[in-house]
Amino acid sequence: MTKRSCGDQVFIYGKLIITKRKVAWYGDTDFEYTYSKNTKRALPWTKELVELKQMIEDKTGEKFNSCLLNLYHNGDEGMAWHSDAEKELKKNGAIGSLSLGAERKFTFKHKETKETISLILENGSLLVMKGTTQTSWLHRLPPTKLISTPRINLTFRSIDL
Repeated sequence: MTKRSCGDQVFIYGKLIITKRKVAWYGDTDFEYTYSKNTKRALPWTKELVELKQMIEDKTGEKFNSCLLNLYHNGDEGMAWHSDAEKELKKNGAIGSLSLGAERKFTFKHKETKETISLILENGSLLVMKGTTQTSWLHRLPPTKLISTPRINLTFRSIDL
């Protein structure tokens, strides 16, 4: 049996941390994606992921060749401030972020002005980050004790091949 997801490994202030959240990487080919000094090799698309990808491409007019899936078991699990600026990602390419399950607050912070914008990502919502979003803004999923149910986040991306 192929292991589809595992605790994610990230480097925070130079220290290796194994997160509780589960992560899986899918794509058109078995290309690699490296973030926070952690490299993943893409698994082949499932039928369901291809259907979701097509729906999101139809809705956004964007094309995606990969998807990073994250399972957050509850509100204790989140993501720190970051931008998706890995060298493999298409420069200023779109990221389609589909949220399933628990509603969660999502916050942007401008890199220069420090302005913040928060929104609630509801079950079934699609957030599209494109253009200079990754170069001008940081984003995060803050942890919260108020959420006890899981959230799945599928981030459809374009990797430069």
